[in-house]
Amino acid sequence: MAIEQVLHMNGGVGDTSYANNSTFQRKVMLTAKHILEDSIMKLYCSTLPNCLKVADLGCSSGPNALLVASNVINIVDAVSQTLHREPPVFQFFLNDLFGNDFNTTFKSLPDFYKTLQDEKGDKFGPCFFSATPGSFYGRLFPDDTIHFFHSSFSLHWLSKTPNELTDTAEPINKGAIYLTKTSPPAVHKAYFAQFQEDFKFFLRSRSSELLPGGAMVLTFIGRDENNDLINAWVIIGMALKDMAEEKLIEQAKLDSFNIPSYCPTPEEIRQTIEEEGSFDIQRLETIRTDWVKNINVNVDDSLCDEDTRAEAVAKYIRAVAEPILKSEFGEVIMDELFRRFKNKIVQLYGVEKLELPNLVMHITKRS
Repeated sequence: MAIEQVLHMNGGVGDTSYANNSTFQRKVMLTAKHILEDSIMKLYCSTLPNCLKVADLGCSSGPNALLVASNVINIVDAVSQTLHREPPVFQFFLNDLFGNDFNTTFKSLPDFYKTLQDEKGDKFGPCFFSATPGSFYGRLFPDDTIHFFHSSFSLHWLSKTPNELTDTAEPINKGAIYLTKTSPPAVHKAYFAQFQEDFKFFLRSRSSELLPGGAMVLTFIGRDENNDLINAWVIIGMALKDMAEEKLIEQAKLDSFNIPSYCPTPEEIRQTIEEEGSFDIQRLETIRTDWVKNINVNVDDSLCDEDTRAEAVAKYIRAVAEPILKSEFGEVIMDELFRRFKNKIVQLYGVEKLELPNLVMHITKRS
């Protein structure tokens, strides 16, 4: 499986599109906004660029793709007024893999520009957008060209499934598609080694591309040290295991498939950044969220029953997971898989901890 070709969110604006099922990510971004504000204020005041160049890595599509740009513009505008300076020109680079639905995002730019014009007026400087497709596990920009990198809900994706999970005669993570409470230690070791390799390559690449004084704000889906939280991949794995037992999918396919994703602990993040050596950690915070309760169900919360909430959660997860699952198990089973996923949510919610520790960090390039 070529990860870069199948790793993207559901495009368009349909019922199971990422554009219409990404309110959870938006809520976390808004909750972490104080870290973005602090980092942008410090960066801008220390560099005072005439053109502020910002890249959003793993931007995906839909309304969240322009949220960072909107926040950065508002922060810099407020600081510029305090300093009695004209705001800079803004240049935003939107990055994601080649299969990303950039078109949906760019179709929303006229409304974005109109809102900016209405709020800021004619005196506000120009703002430019461009797409930079490609993997962030490698170079994307020339040396010393970017002031600030942002990435949210992207860096827990790996560049590939760890070789140790795929190059063995006998699968070592049988019956699961991700790291679970019962996975052998070798599974965790393989995932963590791949994460470290990828993240260090990411850090080296961004260090080369950042201008002196440059910074990054990164948000990961994290993991507790004792691994006692159940995330969506674990529940999808449960549903697939049931389907394999009922001969709806091949057991061999399930045993050989592992999601190319790793949710690190705060200590693993800190360790990897310190070992790589290009960045200093200014802040590293954990924002814990109930990933079921915080899905937008589009009805009064007091009127929302378990089935309605679980249905909304299934759509949200499907928007993220369907392309990569479809590439492995085929399109025919997707409706049935996410129907079962919804039922699992109904069974587990309130019994198991369905929470995510979101790790948000502000790191700066070493001089």
